[in-house]
Amino acid sequence: MALEFTDANFQSSVLNSDKLTVVDFWAEWCGPCRAIGPVIEELSKDYDGKVNVGKVNVDNNPQISMNYGITSIPAILFIKNGQVVDKQVGAVPRSVLEKKIQANL
Repeated sequence: MALEFTDANFQSSVLNSDKLTVVDFWAEWCGPCRAIGPVIEELSKDYDGKVNVGKVNVDNNPQISMNYGITSIPAILFIKNGQVVDKQVGAVPRSVLEKKIQANL
């Protein structure tokens, strides 16, 4: 199950983590976000224990979205040791996300 990242837990769950963290910025009303949602869930199961995979609802957590300059969703950030190491904007096949995960493990 993908984690839920919020303005309140982002620092401790993402920035302070020693693991690669995949953060999906999404919203209920976003069609492409809903399309990529199941892929994010699959990745969270497949990489459980190796990679943190979670989602940020941009409507409920505007501070994180502003901090990272998120203007289009879905936007997926790959964060390691508190730094963005890769980014993907828009819905893409699972293979694209897996390549980015493997490159940053």
